[in-house]
Amino acid sequence: LIDGFNARLQPLTSFILPGGSIAAGHLHQARTVCRRVEIGVVHFTLSMGGAHALTAVYLNRLSDLLFVMARIANDEGRADVKWVPGANR
Repeated sequence: LIDGFNARLQPLTSFILPGGSIAAGHLHQARTVCRRVEIGVVHFTLSMGGAHALTAVYLNRLSDLLFVMARIANDEGRADVKWVPGANR
């Protein structure tokens, strides 16, 4: 799915900020929660000697998918909120 969605998008030339359409905002929020869980799983995995490494890999790919889906929801990237140094304060 990630590859298929990425094929519809222009390559990134700047960082993307969360936002844009309502759907994209929700997808960015879901990605943030997914990343937070991924960090917790990594800490847990390290404490257990790597017993749950595949869970962290899955969560990482899921957050990548949510990011790409957020860009698709922003008119296939055309309505992405781009980071401009010094302008988005």
